[in-house]
Amino acid sequence: MTDRALSVVRAGALTTVQDRGRPGHAHLGVPRSGALDAPAAALVNRLVGNPPDAAVLETTLTGCALRPRRTVTVAVGGAPCAVGVDGRPVAWGAPVRVPAGALLDVGRAVAGVRSYVAVSGGIAVEPVLGSRSTDLLSGLGPAPLTDGAVLPLGQAGGPPARVDVVPQPAPPAELVLRVTPGPRDDWFTAEALRVFTTRAYRVSAASNRIGLRTEGPALWRARAGELPSEGMVLGAVQVPPDGRPVVFLADHPTTGGYPVVAVVHHADLAAAAQAVPGTPVRFAVVRRR
Repeated sequence: MTDRALSVVRAGALTTVQDRGRPGHAHLGVPRSGALDAPAAALVNRLVGNPPDAAVLETTLTGCALRPRRTVTVAVGGAPCAVGVDGRPVAWGAPVRVPAGALLDVGRAVAGVRSYVAVSGGIAVEPVLGSRSTDLLSGLGPAPLTDGAVLPLGQAGGPPARVDVVPQPAPPAELVLRVTPGPRDDWFTAEALRVFTTRAYRVSAASNRIGLRTEGPALWRARAGELPSEGMVLGAVQVPPDGRPVVFLADHPTTGGYPVVAVVHHADLAAAAQAVPGTPVRFAVVRRR
């Protein structure tokens, strides 16, 4: 086997391979998938000299530990965490040289949820429908990392970025999601729509890559019955029978039968990916022009 590879020493709670996803296949029932915090993934790729579509690792809360078979450059961003090489602290949010055989330890997130690990050359697992992303809903792409797994790496491209400080947004203390109403806001009472845009929710611990679930006041319907299944988009705010809004994220289903009260603006979804359980959530309406 090639020595351009990473051995997984500690997989962590949930670590997956992600790139920019596989858009354009919703008509086949295939979600977009891809990194939930896309700006963070793009930044760590830039730091190690990778192209923006190179595959990275997305960790969840507890980080991971990796051992490269060849000297590589890595960068860790997204949720802040301790980073070490063979027990020696190294920089977070900057390119770091990791010698062959050394142990790269990406620690538990101290704020936020998801950290991103870019390696020079990118994670070179076999693409599926044009993407190397792990899709937890459909099962496409590589399986989530397990201890002892080996990940191939691509050939290193450009040199690492020469930086002193990289600005990265802090995980949100309060998540404010801008939404455009509809397409099924007429399925809810006027009072429910007022509650949706004036009351605070909280991020539920049941949230995952499929959707950010909320806890808070229920939204009551003005209509009985259910919709026929219809197409779902990234950022759709679907309201299941319990009345608590769910914001669809990258691994969301491509169809659904519960009404969508609004759609979150794409630019706000990266912050949603880093909101820890219990984070206050507010929905701010931006009207159609």
